[in-house]
Amino acid sequence: MTAPDLPARFDGDADLAPRADLIGVRLRATGDVVSDAHGRIAESRLDEASVTRLDLTGATLVDVAITGVRAAELVCRDGTWRSVEIAGGRIGTLDGLRAAWDAVVLRRLRIDYLSLPSATIVDALVVDCEIGTLDVPEARLDRVRFENTRVDEVDTRGVRAGDLDLRGLEAVSFTDVRALSGAWLEPRQAELHAVAFAEALGIGVTG
Repeated sequence: MTAPDLPARFDGDADLAPRADLIGVRLRATGDVVSDAHGRIAESRLDEASVTRLDLTGATLVDVAITGVRAAELVCRDGTWRSVEIAGGRIGTLDGLRAAWDAVVLRRLRIDYLSLPSATIVDALVVDCEIGTLDVPEARLDRVRFENTRVDEVDTRGVRAGDLDLRGLEAVSFTDVRALSGAWLEPRQAELHAVAFAEALGIGVTG
């Protein structure tokens, strides 16, 4: 997974604003509610933002680095991200309903609720993260990998997976283990969730 392609020198600083078209800048996020909804951000970076709500609904991000973000809510519904990395920080809810992500990295993040229903996620990496609930119902996950990441609950209902690598994911429970077809697990993970697999196949398990 390659890092976002950022310029050696930025063309100055710029504030996020709805429908803004921002290229090659250092981004500023000031105020409780910050938005670039339906805008475009390319070859830029946002560092150490602390906001209540960061609204990127419908926005297109290409080659963007976000570091140290602290947000109660990051909304990126219907957005398109390509070559984006979010590294470090704390997010209450990351809402990516119907998002399209290509080459996205989530690194060293604490996310209470990561919601990606009906999203299309391709060539993504989640590494060194702590996630409360991961919701991916009806999502398409292709070449998605987890490393050293813990999730309490994963909602997998209706997931379509291709080369989904869960070997680096410590998950307490999966809502629907039948949706893990096409995923990779380590033997210890299969043993941990053996009862759920058996029940999904109609096999009774008694102690």
